[in-house]
Amino acid sequence: MPRALCISVIVASLLAAPLVALTPDILRPVRAVPPHVAGRFRDVRAFQQSPAGHHYVFDRRAHRVFAIDESFDSAWQIVQIGAEPGRIIGPTAFSTAPDGRFAVADAPEGRPRIQIFNPAGFRESGFTLSDRSRARVASDDMVLSGIASILFTGSSILISQPENGALVTEYSTSGREGRAFGQLRATGHDSDRDLHLALNSGIPLVDPAGGFFFVFHAGIPVFRKYDRDGGLLFERHMQGPETDRIIAALPSTWPRKDGELAVVRSTVRAAAVDRRGSLWVSFTDPFSYVFDAQGDKIRTVQFRGVDVISPTGLFFTTGDRLLVTPGLFEFDPR
Repeated sequence: MPRALCISVIVASLLAAPLVALTPDILRPVRAVPPHVAGRFRDVRAFQQSPAGHHYVFDRRAHRVFAIDESFDSAWQIVQIGAEPGRIIGPTAFSTAPDGRFAVADAPEGRPRIQIFNPAGFRESGFTLSDRSRARVASDDMVLSGIASILFTGSSILISQPENGALVTEYSTSGREGRAFGQLRATGHDSDRDLHLALNSGIPLVDPAGGFFFVFHAGIPVFRKYDRDGGLLFERHMQGPETDRIIAALPSTWPRKDGELAVVRSTVRAAAVDRRGSLWVSFTDPFSYVFDAQGDKIRTVQFRGVDVISPTGLFFTTGDRLLVTPGLFEFDPR
Protein backbone atom coordinates (compact mmCIF):
# COMPACT_ATOMS: atom_id res chain seq x y z
CA MET A 1 0.00 0.00 0.00
CA PRO A 2 1.41 3.44 -0.95
CA ARG A 3 2.64 5.43 2.07
CA ALA A 4 0.21 8.35 1.46
CA LEU A 5 -2.76 5.99 1.21
CA CYS A 6 -1.66 4.19 4.38
CA ILE A 7 -1.55 7.46 6.33
CA SER A 8 -5.00 8.41 5.01
CA VAL A 9 -6.45 5.09 6.17
CA ILE A 10 -4.95 5.51 9.66
CA VAL A 11 -6.28 9.09 10.00
CA ALA A 12 -9.73 8.02 8.81
CA SER A 13 -9.84 5.18 11.32
CA LEU A 14 -8.85 7.53 14.15
CA LEU A 15 -11.54 10.03 13.20
CA ALA A 16 -14.13 7.27 13.07
CA ALA A 17 -13.17 5.88 16.49
CA PRO A 18 -15.52 6.80 19.36
CA LEU A 19 -14.22 9.26 21.94
CA VAL A 20 -13.54 7.57 25.28
CA ALA A 21 -13.44 9.44 28.61
CA LEU A 22 -10.06 9.34 30.30
CA THR A 23 -9.83 7.02 33.28
CA PRO A 24 -9.40 9.03 36.47
CA ASP A 25 -6.22 8.77 38.51
CA ILE A 26 -6.96 6.68 41.59
CA LEU A 27 -5.28 8.09 44.70
CA ARG A 28 -4.99 5.91 47.79
CA PRO A 29 -3.94 7.22 51.21
CA VAL A 30 -0.37 6.88 52.36
CA ARG A 31 -1.63 7.00 55.95
CA ALA A 32 -4.71 7.82 58.02
CA VAL A 33 -5.63 8.84 61.54
CA PRO A 34 -6.24 5.52 63.36
CA PRO A 35 -9.78 4.60 64.48
CA HIS A 36 -9.05 4.96 68.21
CA VAL A 37 -8.25 8.65 67.56
CA ALA A 38 -10.66 9.43 64.71
CA GLY A 39 -13.55 7.78 66.56
CA ARG A 40 -13.88 10.62 69.03
CA PHE A 41 -14.88 13.13 66.32
CA ARG A 42 -18.49 13.61 65.20
CA ASP A 43 -18.43 15.64 61.96
CA VAL A 44 -15.00 16.70 60.72
CA ARG A 45 -15.18 19.52 58.17
CA ALA A 46 -11.50 20.50 58.12
CA PHE A 47 -8.27 18.54 58.61
CA GLN A 48 -5.30 20.89 58.29
CA GLN A 49 -1.70 21.13 59.43
CA SER A 50 0.34 23.73 61.27
CA PRO A 51 3.88 24.42 59.99
CA ALA A 52 5.04 23.15 63.41
CA GLY A 53 3.83 19.68 62.36
CA HIS A 54 0.73 19.04 64.44
CA HIS A 55 -2.69 18.86 62.80
CA TYR A 56 -5.99 20.64 63.42
CA VAL A 57 -9.38 18.94 63.31
CA PHE A 58 -12.44 21.17 63.02
CA ASP A 59 -15.43 19.21 64.34
CA ARG A 60 -18.47 21.19 63.28
CA ARG A 61 -21.12 19.13 65.04
CA ALA A 62 -19.18 18.99 68.33
CA HIS A 63 -18.51 22.78 68.16
CA ARG A 64 -14.84 22.16 68.93
CA VAL A 65 -11.33 22.27 67.47
CA PHE A 66 -8.85 19.50 68.26
CA ALA A 67 -5.14 19.04 67.69
CA ILE A 68 -3.50 15.78 66.60
CA ASP A 69 0.22 15.12 66.92
CA GLU A 70 2.35 14.67 63.83
CA SER A 71 2.41 10.88 64.17
CA PHE A 72 -1.42 10.64 64.48
CA ASP A 73 -1.09 8.90 67.87
CA SER A 74 -3.13 11.22 70.07
CA ALA A 75 -5.62 14.09 69.98
CA TRP A 76 -6.51 16.83 72.44
CA GLN A 77 -9.11 19.60 72.53
CA ILE A 78 -7.84 23.16 72.02
CA VAL A 79 -11.07 25.16 71.46
CA GLN A 80 -14.21 24.34 73.43
CA ILE A 81 -17.93 24.82 72.85
CA GLY A 82 -19.50 28.07 74.03
CA ALA A 83 -20.85 31.43 72.92
CA GLU A 84 -18.37 33.55 74.89
CA PRO A 85 -15.16 34.88 73.29
CA GLY A 86 -12.51 32.18 72.99
CA ARG A 87 -15.08 29.42 72.46
CA ILE A 88 -17.23 28.54 69.42
CA ILE A 89 -20.92 27.83 68.90
CA GLY A 90 -22.65 27.02 65.63
CA PRO A 91 -19.36 27.02 63.70
CA THR A 92 -19.45 27.01 59.91
CA ALA A 93 -15.91 27.51 58.58
CA PHE A 94 -12.26 27.05 59.48
CA SER A 95 -8.98 28.21 57.94
CA THR A 96 -5.33 27.80 58.92
CA ALA A 97 -2.84 30.58 58.15
CA PRO A 98 0.70 29.86 56.91
CA ASP A 99 2.08 30.80 60.37
CA GLY A 100 -0.02 28.17 62.18
CA ARG A 101 -2.71 30.44 63.60
CA PHE A 102 -6.27 29.63 62.61
CA ALA A 103 -9.62 31.35 62.21
CA VAL A 104 -13.09 29.99 62.94
CA ALA A 105 -16.41 31.42 61.76
CA ASP A 106 -19.33 30.77 64.08
CA ALA A 107 -22.70 32.37 64.82
CA PRO A 108 -23.68 32.96 68.46
CA GLU A 109 -27.37 33.95 68.55
CA GLY A 110 -27.35 33.82 64.74
CA ARG A 111 -24.87 36.70 64.39
CA PRO A 112 -21.78 35.87 62.28
CA ARG A 113 -18.49 36.07 64.17
CA ILE A 114 -14.86 35.50 63.22
CA GLN A 115 -12.29 34.56 65.87
CA ILE A 116 -8.54 34.13 65.46
CA PHE A 117 -6.62 31.67 67.65
CA ASN A 118 -2.94 30.96 68.16
CA PRO A 119 -1.63 27.41 67.53
CA ALA A 120 -2.37 26.44 71.14
CA GLY A 121 -6.03 27.46 70.81
CA PHE A 122 -5.94 30.76 72.71
CA ARG A 123 -8.01 33.59 71.24
CA GLU A 124 -5.99 36.49 69.85
CA SER A 125 -8.72 38.63 68.32
CA GLY A 126 -12.16 38.52 66.82
CA PHE A 127 -15.05 40.51 65.47
CA THR A 128 -18.76 40.23 64.75
CA LEU A 129 -20.32 41.10 61.41
CA SER A 130 -23.31 43.41 61.30
CA ASP A 131 -25.62 41.21 59.22
CA ARG A 132 -27.32 38.21 60.76
CA SER A 133 -26.44 34.80 59.38
CA ARG A 134 -28.72 33.55 56.60
CA ALA A 135 -28.66 30.05 55.15
CA ARG A 136 -28.27 29.96 51.38
CA VAL A 137 -26.43 26.86 50.17
CA ALA A 138 -26.86 23.27 51.37
CA SER A 139 -24.10 20.66 51.17
CA ASP A 140 -25.18 17.19 52.26
CA ASP A 141 -26.77 17.69 55.70
CA MET A 142 -25.01 21.01 56.27
CA VAL A 143 -26.66 24.34 55.43
CA LEU A 144 -24.06 26.98 54.67
CA SER A 145 -24.51 30.55 55.82
CA GLY A 146 -23.16 33.67 54.14
CA ILE A 147 -19.75 33.25 55.83
CA ALA A 148 -19.39 29.50 55.43
CA SER A 149 -16.22 30.04 53.39
CA ILE A 150 -13.30 32.00 54.84
CA LEU A 151 -9.61 32.25 54.03
CA PHE A 152 -7.15 33.36 56.72
CA THR A 153 -3.95 34.62 55.10
CA GLY A 154 -2.25 35.53 58.39
CA SER A 155 -2.67 39.27 57.86
CA SER A 156 -6.29 39.41 56.69
CA ILE A 157 -9.42 37.33 56.29
CA LEU A 158 -11.21 36.84 52.97
CA ILE A 159 -14.91 36.03 53.17
CA SER A 160 -17.37 34.94 50.51
CA GLN A 161 -19.93 37.67 51.10
CA PRO A 162 -21.89 38.38 47.89
CA GLU A 163 -24.45 40.49 49.78
CA ASN A 164 -21.77 43.21 49.81
CA GLY A 165 -21.98 43.39 46.01
CA ALA A 166 -18.73 41.51 45.34
CA LEU A 167 -17.65 37.88 45.47
CA VAL A 168 -14.97 38.44 48.13
CA THR A 169 -14.67 40.93 50.99
CA GLU A 170 -11.37 41.35 52.84
CA TYR A 171 -11.22 42.18 56.55
CA SER A 172 -8.33 43.00 58.85
CA THR A 173 -7.83 40.73 61.85
CA SER A 174 -9.49 43.39 63.98
CA GLY A 175 -12.60 43.40 61.77
CA ARG A 176 -12.01 46.53 59.71
CA GLU A 177 -13.57 46.07 56.29
CA GLY A 178 -11.13 46.61 53.44
CA ARG A 179 -11.32 45.97 49.74
CA ALA A 180 -13.92 43.90 47.95
CA PHE A 181 -13.36 42.31 44.55
CA GLY A 182 -15.01 39.98 42.06
CA GLN A 183 -18.05 41.01 40.06
CA LEU A 184 -21.09 38.86 40.78
CA ARG A 185 -21.86 36.48 37.93
CA ALA A 186 -25.09 36.68 35.98
CA THR A 187 -27.50 34.01 37.20
CA GLY A 188 -30.76 34.85 35.41
CA HIS A 189 -32.33 35.26 38.86
CA ASP A 190 -31.31 38.83 39.63
CA SER A 191 -34.88 39.71 40.68
CA ASP A 192 -34.74 37.03 43.40
CA ARG A 193 -32.04 38.45 45.66
CA ASP A 194 -31.58 35.43 47.93
CA LEU A 195 -31.33 33.01 45.02
CA HIS A 196 -28.98 35.33 43.13
CA LEU A 197 -26.68 35.59 46.17
CA ALA A 198 -26.77 31.82 46.78
CA LEU A 199 -25.55 31.21 43.23
CA ASN A 200 -22.72 33.69 43.85
CA SER A 201 -21.37 32.16 47.07
CA GLY A 202 -18.10 30.30 46.84
CA ILE A 203 -14.64 29.43 48.10
CA PRO A 204 -11.81 32.02 48.03
CA LEU A 205 -8.28 30.59 47.73
CA VAL A 206 -4.77 32.04 47.55
CA ASP A 207 -2.51 31.30 44.59
CA PRO A 208 1.03 30.80 46.02
CA ALA A 209 2.44 32.63 42.98
CA GLY A 210 0.24 35.64 43.75
CA GLY A 211 -3.43 36.38 43.27
CA PHE A 212 -6.54 34.41 44.11
CA PHE A 213 -8.92 31.74 42.89
CA PHE A 214 -12.66 31.80 43.51
CA VAL A 215 -14.68 28.59 43.09
CA PHE A 216 -18.47 28.95 42.97
CA HIS A 217 -20.31 26.67 45.40
CA ALA A 218 -23.48 26.10 43.39
CA GLY A 219 -24.99 26.30 39.93
CA ILE A 220 -22.95 25.75 36.76
CA PRO A 221 -19.44 24.64 37.91
CA VAL A 222 -17.19 27.66 37.34
CA PHE A 223 -14.05 29.14 38.84
CA ARG A 224 -12.26 32.45 38.35
CA LYS A 225 -8.70 33.63 38.86
CA TYR A 226 -7.82 37.14 40.05
CA ASP A 227 -4.50 38.98 40.29
CA ARG A 228 -3.02 40.42 43.50
CA ASP A 229 -5.11 43.58 43.10
CA GLY A 230 -8.36 41.70 42.58
CA GLY A 231 -8.46 42.15 38.81
CA LEU A 232 -10.03 39.30 36.83
CA LEU A 233 -7.51 37.23 34.86
CA PHE A 234 -9.85 34.55 33.50
CA GLU A 235 -12.97 32.48 34.09
CA ARG A 236 -13.23 28.75 33.37
CA HIS A 237 -16.19 26.40 33.18
CA MET A 238 -15.37 23.05 34.76
CA GLN A 239 -16.49 20.64 32.06
CA GLY A 240 -16.08 16.95 31.40
CA PRO A 241 -18.02 13.69 31.24
CA GLU A 242 -18.14 13.64 35.05
CA THR A 243 -19.90 17.02 35.33
CA ASP A 244 -22.52 16.27 32.66
CA ARG A 245 -24.82 14.57 35.17
CA ILE A 246 -24.41 17.38 37.70
CA ILE A 247 -25.24 20.05 35.14
CA ALA A 248 -28.21 18.08 33.75
CA ALA A 249 -29.65 17.78 37.28
CA LEU A 250 -29.53 21.52 38.00
CA PRO A 251 -33.02 22.96 38.53
CA SER A 252 -34.20 26.00 36.61
CA THR A 253 -36.65 27.15 39.29
CA TRP A 254 -36.68 27.03 43.09
CA PRO A 255 -40.36 27.25 44.07
CA ARG A 256 -41.02 28.22 47.70
CA LYS A 257 -43.68 29.80 49.87
CA ASP A 258 -43.71 33.47 50.85
CA GLY A 259 -41.03 34.26 53.40
CA GLU A 260 -38.98 31.13 52.75
CA LEU A 261 -35.33 31.41 51.73
CA ALA A 262 -34.02 29.79 48.58
CA VAL A 263 -31.66 27.04 49.77
CA VAL A 264 -29.61 25.83 46.83
CA ARG A 265 -27.81 22.50 46.71
CA SER A 266 -24.07 22.81 46.18
CA THR A 267 -22.28 21.36 43.17
CA VAL A 268 -18.79 21.78 44.67
CA ARG A 269 -17.87 20.33 48.06
CA ALA A 270 -14.24 21.42 48.51
CA ALA A 271 -11.31 23.13 46.79
CA ALA A 272 -7.61 23.78 47.46
CA VAL A 273 -4.49 25.05 45.67
CA ASP A 274 -1.23 23.08 45.74
CA ARG A 275 2.27 24.55 46.01
CA ARG A 276 2.64 24.63 42.19
CA GLY A 277 -0.46 26.80 41.86
CA SER A 278 -2.73 24.03 40.55
CA LEU A 279 -6.37 24.18 41.62
CA TRP A 280 -8.06 21.02 42.95
CA VAL A 281 -11.87 20.96 43.00
CA SER A 282 -14.05 18.18 44.46
CA PHE A 283 -17.66 17.86 43.37
CA THR A 284 -20.78 16.43 44.97
CA ASP A 285 -20.21 13.32 42.88
CA PRO A 286 -17.08 11.38 44.00
CA PHE A 287 -14.47 12.83 41.67
CA SER A 288 -12.15 15.84 41.51
CA TYR A 289 -10.67 17.94 38.72
CA VAL A 290 -7.19 19.47 38.76
CA PHE A 291 -6.45 22.65 36.79
CA ASP A 292 -3.03 24.16 36.15
CA ALA A 293 -2.13 27.78 36.84
CA GLN A 294 -3.42 28.80 33.39
CA GLY A 295 -6.83 27.23 34.06
CA ASP A 296 -6.46 24.15 31.86
CA LYS A 297 -7.74 20.83 33.22
CA ILE A 298 -4.82 18.43 33.61
CA ARG A 299 -6.18 15.57 35.73
CA THR A 300 -9.32 13.83 36.87
CA VAL A 301 -8.85 12.24 40.28
CA GLN A 302 -10.78 9.85 42.48
CA PHE A 303 -9.87 9.34 46.13
CA ARG A 304 -10.23 5.89 47.66
CA GLY A 305 -9.78 4.72 51.22
CA VAL A 306 -11.74 1.69 52.27
CA ASP A 307 -14.29 2.90 49.71
CA VAL A 308 -14.63 5.83 47.31
CA ILE A 309 -14.28 9.18 49.11
CA SER A 310 -16.24 12.34 48.30
CA PRO A 311 -14.03 15.00 49.93
CA THR A 312 -15.61 17.67 52.10
CA GLY A 313 -12.22 19.20 52.86
CA LEU A 314 -8.88 19.47 51.02
CA PHE A 315 -5.66 20.92 52.44
CA PHE A 316 -2.08 20.88 51.13
CA THR A 317 0.68 20.69 53.73
CA THR A 318 4.06 22.38 53.50
CA GLY A 319 5.43 18.96 52.53
CA ASP A 320 2.99 18.86 49.59
CA ARG A 321 0.85 16.10 51.08
CA LEU A 322 -2.91 16.35 50.67
CA LEU A 323 -5.13 16.04 53.76
CA VAL A 324 -8.69 14.93 53.05
CA THR A 325 -11.92 14.72 55.01
CA PRO A 326 -13.99 12.72 55.70
CA GLY A 327 -11.85 9.90 57.00
CA LEU A 328 -8.82 11.98 58.07
CA PHE A 329 -6.61 10.64 55.27
CA GLU A 330 -3.24 11.80 53.97
CA PHE A 331 -2.48 11.39 50.25
CA ASP A 332 0.59 11.86 48.10
CA PRO A 333 -0.92 13.87 45.19
CA ARG A 334 1.95 12.94 42.86
